[in-house]
Amino acid sequence: MKKPILILICLLLLVLVGCAKPAIKDEFESDKPWIEQLTQIPAYPDEHNLLAFDPGAVTDNRYLVDTNSIKIGGDGVIRFTLVVKSSAGAMNVSYEGIRCATDERKLYALGRNDRTWAQPRISEWQKIDLVRQFYAQRELAKNIFCPHRQIVPNSKAAIEALKAGIHRDIFR
Repeated sequence: MKKPILILICLLLLVLVGCAKPAIKDEFESDKPWIEQLTQIPAYPDEHNLLAFDPGAVTDNRYLVDTNSIKIGGDGVIRFTLVVKSSAGAMNVSYEGIRCATDERKLYALGRNDRTWAQPRISEWQKIDLVRQFYAQRELAKNIFCPHRQIVPNSKAAIEALKAGIHRDIFR
């Protein structure tokens, strides 16, 4: 008598386990690998579209972003032209991207004196915190373009944060 009841209980448990719902997948999890979008280099920056920001470093250089170049990619990368002007008048221009989710930066193009673009020798994703010289990119990522590692929703929000000097979701 005990054996048939035990078999019946085991069968019932197997049926219940078989009817159970599959594990719930977190909406942020994805089985798809991240794929970077193809990037189109923008027009060389125009002086009238440059907006200054404070990178927080002790320097005489001025740091500016070309507001017309700011693009929010479907791949979670914000791309922009960065202009650095020295007090002596020298200017460095670069087209870069910041991947907010991973706190990385990539160099896509370098500006030449003839207002054209050149391909950089190295164009790979680099951790922003691991390179000391990336203080401008660190400021843009942490306090302007990627508050709490979340990319701004559009170029307008990025420009508003640049004008304010900090994203509205950041508290200092």
